[in-house]
Formats: sequence, structure tokens, C-alpha cells
Amino acid sequence: MLRWTIIFIIIALFAGVLGFSGIAGASAGIAKICFFIFIILVVLSLIKGGFKKS
Repeated sequence: MLRWTIIFIIIALFAGVLGFSGIAGASAGIAKICFFIFIILVVLSLIKGGFKKS
């Protein structure tokens, strides 16, 4: 699950760079969506990790 969160944050950062630099205006929306997906996955990873048994 942590691998997916890292992939989504990289995609979000890349889309943000493209969108906010003026190269592609639509990628700014994609960056926002990917960022929120990343936040959700981080929260799920923290919850899942908190319930693991040692």
C-alpha cells in the first residue's frame, strides 16, 4: 500500500509542475485529484499499520 502512495504522490507532483508552470492547464486538476488520493491512501496506510500485530 505504501508503494501506491509513493506512486500517486510522484504523479501528483509531476502533474502539478506541468499544470502550474503553464504547460498544460488541465494537469492542475489532475494534480489536485492525485493529491487527495495520496492523502486518502496515507491515512489508510496509517490506520492499517496501526492495527498490525507484532
